[in-house]
Amino acid sequence: MPCVGAATLNNPVLKAYYQRLIAMGKEPKVAIIACMRKLISILNTMIARRQKWDPGRYALS
Repeated sequence: MPCVGAATLNNPVLKAYYQRLIAMGKEPKVAIIACMRKLISILNTMIARRQKWDPGRYALS
C-alpha cells in the first residue's frame, strides 16, 4: 500500500515511472506492481551501499 501513494502522489521518481507505464498501455495494477518492484530494488541497493535517498540519482532520463 505505501507504493500506491508513492507512485500516484508523493514520490516524483515513482510517479513519473507509473505515468510512463500507464501511457504505454499497462493496466494500473500492473503498473503499481512494477513500481513496487522498482522501489524494492532501489531500497535493497541503498541498504547494501549504506546510502540515503537521493531522488536525482534514480530519476528517469
